[in-house]
Amino acid sequence: MIAMNLESWVLFTATEAALSLSPGPAVMMVVAYGIARGWRTSLFVTLGILTGNAIYFAVSATGIGSLILASPKVFLAIKYMGATYLVYLGLSAIFGKPSPLTISKLDGVALSGRKIFSSALMLQLMNPKTLLMFVAILPQFIDPKEPIGLQMLILAACSIIPEFFILLGYGMLASKASHWATQERYAVITERVAGTLVTGAGIMVALV
Repeated sequence: MIAMNLESWVLFTATEAALSLSPGPAVMMVVAYGIARGWRTSLFVTLGILTGNAIYFAVSATGIGSLILASPKVFLAIKYMGATYLVYLGLSAIFGKPSPLTISKLDGVALSGRKIFSSALMLQLMNPKTLLMFVAILPQFIDPKEPIGLQMLILAACSIIPEFFILLGYGMLASKASHWATQERYAVITERVAGTLVTGAGIMVALV
């Protein structure tokens, strides 16, 4: 039984890693902050996204996820709230309005890591496709004859740990451009690029 579970966990880890590598709203937000603020700032995005995933694991384990997905109105409300917020955030940066992505108009004020974390957490929690993925995929890797809680903890670790390093890698790669992105002559361009990425993330949440 242990060997069988081990094989399932390895397969689940590989599946989650492949999904994490795919450019989606989470990756686009990490890249946007990596470009605009550097990898240390994008780390707050990563932590917010992974916290959202941890909450989804708990929600899926308690069966609340199935209840939400059973109500199309609730599903769509969450979906479009999240998409609207991301589009607003992205357009604010594109048109030069103060936002968590803005560089040129913050007058040197440090950006709150808590605010970035909250934005990323909201992104993940308001993307019901993520919940749908958990509800659809998790049962395939759970043995009903074994303790469910323990299996969920193990699967959560198998998901969160590799995704952390994958998102961290995206942020570090994007941050290689941040040394010039904060210079005054490039700041506006950087905001436009980051804003476009986040707006694209919002559109993906709404349409995918």
